[in-house]
Amino acid sequence: MGILTLRDVSKSFGDGPHRVDAVRGVSLNIGRGEMVSLVGPSGSGKSTLLAMVGGLLTPTSGEVLVDGADVAQFGGRERTRYRRDRVGFVFQGSNMVPFLTARENLLLVAQFGGADKGALKRRADELLEELELMPVANQLATQLSGGERQRVAIARALMRDPVLILVDEPTASLNTELGERVVDALAAEVSGRNKACLMVTHDERMAARADRLIEFRDGRILNDDRLDEGAASG
Repeated sequence: MGILTLRDVSKSFGDGPHRVDAVRGVSLNIGRGEMVSLVGPSGSGKSTLLAMVGGLLTPTSGEVLVDGADVAQFGGRERTRYRRDRVGFVFQGSNMVPFLTARENLLLVAQFGGADKGALKRRADELLEELELMPVANQLATQLSGGERQRVAIARALMRDPVLILVDEPTASLNTELGERVVDALAAEVSGRNKACLMVTHDERMAARADRLIEFRDGRILNDDRLDEGAASG
């Protein structure tokens, strides 16, 4: 069993003739050190699947196992701790606090849970350096470009050393070169620290930099292909 295991997971909304089956019987395993891209058209169920893995939605049926624990069975407090400590989220919008600097945005999200402040500061600077953000570390969020804000969002998701990273369109506001650097930084974090990553993207060039590419359509997995080293490295 990997870090993330889905067993026959489904999610439906509504009842009777108004019922929508957003995710249909999905089974999937993502191991340690593995980065997986999930691609498919809008409305295919990708974001719904991501939300269930992140504990934001409860499956209609099936199991969502993270390190062997079924997220779907967590109570309210357990879900909060899970999202805080075990999962790093990167959404399309950076959602930064506008009156804080880039470094302060990282420290704000990481300070909850009693971690050592000195260790958090060192971790923040390490991530700022990795993502080429050190020159703007002390600039306010409102002074950053869209690409810089997105990289801060990625660094913020990694601050508490999560076992699982969930990413939704991480390069939507970035040019190709910068997008590749951001995805490569994610891949290095996943591989180097034995994490797992599920990344939703419409950009096939970015998707091809992962270890596996899963094609998703109508709530189902159509193809699950392991990418060779040449494709993954570009």
